[in-house]
Parts: sequence; C-alpha cells; structure tokens
Amino acid sequence: MSTTRFLRLRIFTRITTLAMSSPSPSSSWSCNQCTFLNSPSQKLQCMICLAPVSIPSSSPPLSISSNDEPQWACKACTFLNTYKKSVCDVCETRSSTSSLLGLDDLTDSGLESSKNPDSSVGSVFFPLRRCSKRKAMDDDVVEVGGGSVIRSESLGEMKKHKEIETKGVASDSGTSLSCLKILSYNVWFREDLELNLRMRAIGNLVQLHSPHLICFQEVTPEIYDIFRKSNWWKAYSCSVSIDVAHSRAYFCMLLSKVGVKSFSCKSFGNSMMGRELSMAEVEVPGRKPLVFATSHLESPCPSPPKWDQMFSKERVEQANEAIETLRANTNVIFGGDMNWDDKLDGKFPLPDKWVDVWEVLKPGDSGFTYDTKANPMLTGNRSLRKRLDRIFCRLDDYKLGGIEMVGKEAIPGLSYVKEKKVRGETKKLELPVLPSDHFGLLLTLSPK
Repeated sequence: MSTTRFLRLRIFTRITTLAMSSPSPSSSWSCNQCTFLNSPSQKLQCMICLAPVSIPSSSPPLSISSNDEPQWACKACTFLNTYKKSVCDVCETRSSTSSLLGLDDLTDSGLESSKNPDSSVGSVFFPLRRCSKRKAMDDDVVEVGGGSVIRSESLGEMKKHKEIETKGVASDSGTSLSCLKILSYNVWFREDLELNLRMRAIGNLVQLHSPHLICFQEVTPEIYDIFRKSNWWKAYSCSVSIDVAHSRAYFCMLLSKVGVKSFSCKSFGNSMMGRELSMAEVEVPGRKPLVFATSHLESPCPSPPKWDQMFSKERVEQANEAIETLRANTNVIFGGDMNWDDKLDGKFPLPDKWVDVWEVLKPGDSGFTYDTKANPMLTGNRSLRKRLDRIFCRLDDYKLGGIEMVGKEAIPGLSYVKEKKVRGETKKLELPVLPSDHFGLLLTLSPK
C-alpha cells in the first residue's frame, strides 16, 4: 500500500537517475515536484508523479547556485547543496555531517503534526531515497549437494536451520504431498533501502519454509532479477517471464514448486494503478487440482490534489471481480495485499463456502500485517495498524492446517537512517531493517 506519487517515484528511481544524468533536449521539461525530465510528448502531467505541467519559472535551475554560500556535492546525484541543507534538494540523499537521534528521544508528542486530515493512512510511508544498488552478497549461500547451507544468519529464524532442501518440481515424482504450503508476501518495492539484503532475507525465508506456492506483490524488475539469480529460484515455475518483468513498473508474481497447468492474468478495468488478478492452475501430486491467485487491490492515496482519494469503490469492485472470476473452482486459494479496510470497505465479499483463513484459524487475533508498532523499521511513522494482507479459501478437497506471519524479525547487524521532525527540529533515527514493511502470511493445507 502506498500513495500514487511515492509508488511511481520508487518504481522509476532508475529511470530518474538516467534522465538526470543525460543531456536534456530543449523541448523537454523538468517536473517541479520530482525533477523527472519528461519527454516533449508528455504534455499534461509528469509520467512519474502525475504532477500537472506548470508554467516555466523564471527562477534559476536547481543545479545552479544563486549565491556564494558554502556547498556540498551530493554523492548520489552530484547536485550542489548549501551547507544549511541536511539532505539533497534533488534526490534527498543525506549529507554525512548530520547527527543521529536515538530511539529513546522519539515520542509521539515530539512528532511534527501533519495537515493531512486522515493521517492514519498515506503519511506513514518513507520519503524517496535514491537506490544504491548494493551488490548482493552471494557468498551468504553455499551449495551443499542437493541443498543449501545458510552461512550468514541473516534472520533470527535461521539460527537452528542448517540445511534447506531445494529439490526439483514435486510433481515430477508423483508422490503425494502430506501438506501444501502457500506463502503470500508484499515484498515492498522501495529500492533504495537495502534492496539486495532485504530480498536476500525474503529468499532465506523461502528456503526456510519451502512453500510449494508463492504469491508476491510489489515486485519490480530489479527485485525480479535478484530473485531470479537466487539459489532457491530454480525449484519454481514463475508466472512472469523475463521480458514481461522488464516491461512492467511493478507487478504481482506467482511461483509454483508443483506442476503448473496454466498461468493467466486479468487486468482490472477500473484501476489507475495497473492492478490485476494473477492466477495459476496447479497439479498437486496425488491430490485434486488447485487454483491459486494473488492480487494487490487499489491503494488508498490521501494526498494532493485531493485528500479523500481512498479508492474504496474501486477496491470493492476489484474484490468482487476477483471472487467472481475464481468462484467456479472447487479448490482455490486467493492471497495478497488487499489493502482492505473493514470500516471503509465493509466486509470482504466472500460467497458461500469461502472463508477468511486468518479469521477461522486465529479468532480474536488482530492479524495486523502492516503495523507501525510491531515493525521497528516503521518507527516514527504515523500510527497505522491494519490487516492489509489476507488469504481467502474455497476448498472441497483440502482442509486448513495452520497460518502464521513471517518476516517479523529484523535483519541482524543492518540499520538505516531516517529523518524525522521532533519538536520542530529535524533529527535522524537509526532504525533496524526488516525484509519488508509488510509481514508475510504462510498457510498450510492438508488433504481431507
């Protein structure tokens, strides 16, 4: 879940980098909001942040200093900033001279208040930072025979797990499975915050739990490439080809360790965010066929130009369309980032025989998958605690086993710096890094 502006800015970080480093044609125009250099054919609004085109200002360009104040060159984009600026005016990369603020100094009373009338949503997300594209630490995983040994304990959950199987597709053997595991995870497309290490941590979770079916949301081409080069990838069939992945800004993705009869994708006609329903029909060894699907329903965006852009109507319509598409199947799993708000959107539109798995298996448990209190990486954000991620089932030939959240532990030894206004002064917080801003859901099924 994110605002449209931040969503597009994060996805096109690499495009922005190239545009800012290239000579600009005289007819191109630079967006006043995000500085992206738009082509002459982009006449009405910025293709990145959707800000409308404005009349050119007579003020000097950003890259030219209007005075003789001392300056520092941004290490990311080379823009010359005045020393009174703690972050770059262009890309918001931090200078190296600012002090860090300890977590003990952060209190709710000290946070700078927001003018957003609905501050529970939309103001909780991080500001843009330029992607550093750190090289993946490939020596963390070492092949040992048919499996892998995790040499660096990148997650607390991995400490007792020494060897992880990465065998081929299960359907090849024809042996019945005693249980079936399904993982749904919004991997968070913020590419500038330790992307390689976060995706490696998610890969470690995949190896640890060895799910047969995976539903990923907010996958970018960069994330896709990281996953594709990982050791665990070869055990799965993927719903998205390399060519398609590199042609999309972000997308949902299905992975299957069991035999796949078909992959398909249906776009939502009412989505301005490119949302869709991704589906797969799989053949579970010794069991009845199963359909599993994922989606990332329309995100609320309380931000300019209007503060009431909650997109509840679109989200509800997408939910109904997805269920209607899937309901003909006798065994179906539908999981993903639903962005669902029961107070705003009402009850999720489930037909007879369909269940919300968390409600059935964890009655009384809030099940917050986006939680600014439980996820220390989100410390300092305005409070938002919601069960955005859900798994729904309609099962005739399987029964529910268990469901749990994954990705709740910080990556050891890794932190990042986040700016926050405290009592009117901009401070810096040093915070731990988790695999994502969402927690994942791991479902286990067993045959009847």
